[in-house]
Amino acid sequence: MPIRSAPEIRTERLRLRPHRRDDAADIVKLWQDPAVVHHFGGQPVAAEDCWNRLLRYVGHWAVNGYGLWAVEELETGRFIGDVGLFEGRRGLGERFDSAPEAGWVLLPAGHGKGYAREAMNAALRWGESEHRWPRTVCMIDPENLPSIRTAQALGYAEYGRGSYRGKELVLLERTKP
Repeated sequence: MPIRSAPEIRTERLRLRPHRRDDAADIVKLWQDPAVVHHFGGQPVAAEDCWNRLLRYVGHWAVNGYGLWAVEELETGRFIGDVGLFEGRRGLGERFDSAPEAGWVLLPAGHGKGYAREAMNAALRWGESEHRWPRTVCMIDPENLPSIRTAQALGYAEYGRGSYRGKELVLLERTKP
């Protein structure tokens, strides 16, 4: 039976927690930030679509027993973004679509601090322990070099390129160590 809600995970500097209703405004702020959306199609995401994103985040846990976490700084309690693993069904081929997809997106205040790597390390440890996945995948805009470096630090390696919503992306995979 799937887990109904994300478990809380603490790292040295971060708290990964379940999304909740009052995250809606922060998710709008995240997905309307020009520095964030630059690598995700370039256009701000409408508030309605951000609300649907929040519902999708919660639903992943109820349906699949895994999903994304809201990420907060431990010191301030400030929301800085979302990380985790999900089932994207993106139509990028069997090699990509058959594995859980890793994703991370942080507000600019969280960039350059190693937060994405720290949070994703915790998420991957949890996922590999709970689900015993042999591999996970991610896709990244080839111009998003900081995110590619994060993926590489997490153990992801490029295996190809794919097109998603008219944009060429780097496809990466991580096999369980």
